Amino acid sequence: MLLWGCLFIMLDVLLQPEFRAASLPLHMDSVIQILAQIEQEAPILHPTVPGLLLMSGSPIDFFQHQLLSGVPSPAELQLDLLGPELRALAISLIQHRVGSGQEHGVVLAPDGSTVAVEPLLAGLQVGLHGRRAMAIPLEFRSSPSEVRDAHKEKGLTLAPQVSTTLQDVGDISLDPTILPDVHANSPTSVDNLLAVTLARALGIAFLPGPGTHTPKGLGPDGCWDEISAPKTFSLLSSESPSALTVAFLNGALDGALLGDYLSRGPKPHSPLSHILTQYYGAGVGGDPQFRSNFRRDNGAKLTSQEALAQQVWGSLLLIQELEPSHPHLVNLSQAQLAEVATQAAKEFTEAFLECPAILPRCRWEAAPYRGSPRMLNLPLGFLYVHHTYEPHKPCTSFSQCAADMRSMQRFHQDTRGWDDIGYSFVVGTDGYVYEGRGWHWVGAHTRGHNFLGFGVSIIGNYTATLPAAHSLKTVRDTLPRCALRAGHLRPDYTVQGHRQLVHTDCPGDALYRHISTWPRFGEVKKKA
Repeated sequence: MLLWGCLFIMLDVLLQPEFRAASLPLHMDSVIQILAQIEQEAPILHPTVPGLLLMSGSPIDFFQHQLLSGVPSPAELQLDLLGPELRALAISLIQHRVGSGQEHGVVLAPDGSTVAVEPLLAGLQVGLHGRRAMAIPLEFRSSPSEVRDAHKEKGLTLAPQVSTTLQDVGDISLDPTILPDVHANSPTSVDNLLAVTLARALGIAFLPGPGTHTPKGLGPDGCWDEISAPKTFSLLSSESPSALTVAFLNGALDGALLGDYLSRGPKPHSPLSHILTQYYGAGVGGDPQFRSNFRRDNGAKLTSQEALAQQVWGSLLLIQELEPSHPHLVNLSQAQLAEVATQAAKEFTEAFLECPAILPRCRWEAAPYRGSPRMLNLPLGFLYVHHTYEPHKPCTSFSQCAADMRSMQRFHQDTRGWDDIGYSFVVGTDGYVYEGRGWHWVGAHTRGHNFLGFGVSIIGNYTATLPAAHSLKTVRDTLPRCALRAGHLRPDYTVQGHRQLVHTDCPGDALYRHISTWPRFGEVKKKA
């Protein structure tokens, strides 16, 4: 009880309407510090735990109220249990939002990723109180306009039942003879964990906007003003971005994964501050695979594309009924909602979940490009595999990988006289891909062939040993699959080792022998 009470307090502080600039950096460690202080101080400030668990009135909408379940009745809270700096930080995080080229309500995690706090906390809250399937009432599964028209003909009305829980709404007695036909494949329930973290946000982002048929879809990543003491996060897209940013999706996945863990785990749980420290560190319960670095791999195991489409569809049905004035959902039919859900789940799965997490240049604090970059003529036909040799040790943390990237860039620019780091992308053993020259700029990785393919290097010396399995999978499968989908690689692309084209030992004997077994590996065609 104490754990989710602390979480409600945290949510309440985050959702307070006032705003002040926080003096603490926007690091995940600061969020963990807030939770730790609440966990420590709350029992002292309130003699009984139930009084502590009550949450003061905050702008949680009706959908969230229904799906989070177990929300206490509003009561006044003493929020001064947080010190001035922590309270200012919590207020500055407030609700996740984007505007004027910036993203608010996000923090920098120790693994180098940026995380939206709101969906993370929502997932934790559901996990602590219980993950469950919430039945969708039969009448919700028909077009609201059709239902209301049918009831109007009978002289009846159907209004949102804002005083009930979602389960209670399902018990409302309506004459089934006046309900229009329900789509045979429409969802009958929603997973409250996926709904509050991911499914609802996906559905909203892929709805056609008023007066347009183009949804905003997935949003961009961004750059912090500085990594050591981040304060401002600016989005990489200059257009009006979707709120479904990389940071939001990171927070949603983290909330879903940790919520699932808490819901299934033994009780009593460890303190939330302890669980988050592990998750954004070495791994929960000592499992190095269950940490934020591998959220996409773990998220793919949590739900399938087809199951997620059903969750998005179900969430849209609930929003349509519970928030009838929602501007993007007025008069949309079952078939239209199903189409939106299918597209949202497909795009999220293929363009995000099944793609590697690529940290942009600003995240590893790259120096500026020297000169004028030359643009590639996409799509390209080759992927050239390298090892860095120096640094010779695999990097296993963001701080180490970022330092290695800066070191290689200095060597390439200052010693070799190149305009920038030579590689298109660099793969770390920390689970991340680091952007070098990227998808659009000509690299300096494979002499005489830089215009023809992307140069991808794995940090380390692989003369005698192989890279980590995850790194190999990234180079062999996930990175090229996403390049194909985006139109950066040709469907008939070929993988080759650096040594096949240039007089060098790169990518090392062990790694070269390994890539020569890959289906896409190709020998160099000799000129006639």
